[in-house]
Amino acid sequence: MAPKLSPDHQRAVARRRRIIVQYDALGSELTPLKMDLDDWLACGFQYFDQPGSQVDSIWWDCAYGNDALYPSRVLPPCPHPRAQEWLKKGVDWIAIAIGQCRRRGLEVFWHHRISEVDIGPNGLEMERLNPVKKEHPDWVIKTWWWQGMWNLSVAGVREFRLEVLRELAERYDLDGFQIDFARHVPVLPVGRQWELREHVTEFMRMVRRMLLDVAARRGRPLLLSAKVPRNSAECRCDGFDVEVWGREGLVDMLTLGSRSFDVDVERYRRALGPAIKLYPCIDDHHASDGYRFPPIEVFRGVASNWFQQGADGVVTFNWHAAPAEVYTARGLHPGLESQGTAYREIGSPQTLEGKPKVFPVERRGGYPWSEGAFNRNADAQLPMALRYDGAPSAVELRSGERSGSSVLCITVSNAVEGDLLAVEMNGNPLAGLAYDYAWKDPQIIAPNQPLWASGGKGDYPVNPKQKLLRVTYPLDRSIVRTGKNVVTVSVARQMPHCCRQMYVEKVELHVSA
Repeated sequence: MAPKLSPDHQRAVARRRRIIVQYDALGSELTPLKMDLDDWLACGFQYFDQPGSQVDSIWWDCAYGNDALYPSRVLPPCPHPRAQEWLKKGVDWIAIAIGQCRRRGLEVFWHHRISEVDIGPNGLEMERLNPVKKEHPDWVIKTWWWQGMWNLSVAGVREFRLEVLRELAERYDLDGFQIDFARHVPVLPVGRQWELREHVTEFMRMVRRMLLDVAARRGRPLLLSAKVPRNSAECRCDGFDVEVWGREGLVDMLTLGSRSFDVDVERYRRALGPAIKLYPCIDDHHASDGYRFPPIEVFRGVASNWFQQGADGVVTFNWHAAPAEVYTARGLHPGLESQGTAYREIGSPQTLEGKPKVFPVERRGGYPWSEGAFNRNADAQLPMALRYDGAPSAVELRSGERSGSSVLCITVSNAVEGDLLAVEMNGNPLAGLAYDYAWKDPQIIAPNQPLWASGGKGDYPVNPKQKLLRVTYPLDRSIVRTGKNVVTVSVARQMPHCCRQMYVEKVELHVSA
């Protein structure tokens, strides 16, 4: 039976959240683990303080969930030297970060990575076995991380993770919690995730009951969110019965996906109804393949597509917190200014309307930190092999709006000068305006090369020998649909060859103001 939620709780769920920032305060470059705390306080909020900021909520992703940055009765202390220094001096960095949100009138959540890798003094812990995992070897799943990932089918693991969350809920002045299942899967034994899904559901029941109990004692709501895969098929693969969570009232909101452009907001909305808020997420570190640090037009297009499907707002993850000069002045790697602009625009359909946009089709990409479906984008449509016999291959392209003039841009690998394409959009043949046989895109490794892992600094060298084909097609506004469009591509002419397979690497709809 769904819990009875108070009017105050329901009003809290209905708060405006145009942009939610999942603030990775340990893993980012601008972090108090790497700089003076006062310096971080002076610059770590600059994008959220800028005029016109649409950031309404910050969800602190500031502990890996296996070691504590604060005095804890449950977790072993974080072994990082700076964290050890804070603990010895009695500096409660978590309380300071929450206080910064309160000063700014921002909602504040604790973002909890349910099964993260273990952190050591200088990054990933490759030598010291986590003491809890050492004491309970039966609590972990042997998988891609050498120490193993937490196994939620074990009752002791569920109780242990619950006590971590209870301690945080009782200790800090928070508005809510997010359970992050993206970091990492598997959380259930591989091959049996859907069979054992009830154990994850039971864990969500336990967290919900605990938060409602703490909220009743303190006299103020504590909301609950979960970060889940981008579509129902991936939820099923990883063992997340989200529809049951909705029926039982176990969550107030969901973050959908993390590094995916193609998020099935519509199906989630049909399955869960209007009461549960839906917030798709853009990760610009483990970015969608081919679009790391994209121009503002891509951020606008992706957000516009999500709002067109009925999203309540957007989540950003692994974005920079301040302009580039703040980072370079401290010897850190800067981000692009498109993130700062996006913080003023992508939280509302009204501020997106009429601005230039790029609507991209999702690409598959490398994501080795998973044994499951979450974050892999394994069912993305691109790259797409083109048939030798000239038969068309189709992709679905979403467009959040139809305003302004537009062109379709298609990038193909393994083409040579003289190759020609036949392209249609929604059944309408298109005429190529320009064929560029020497196009370069440093984020495309093609053809027939293994995909690199997402992440890193985002410095992609241009291969001087790379020759992609990029074709531009002007579009009559009448053939572009709001929502789903179908683009078909076939080989109209292929120059003499032997086993030269051509691939569609990118399909983009560019809309001008």
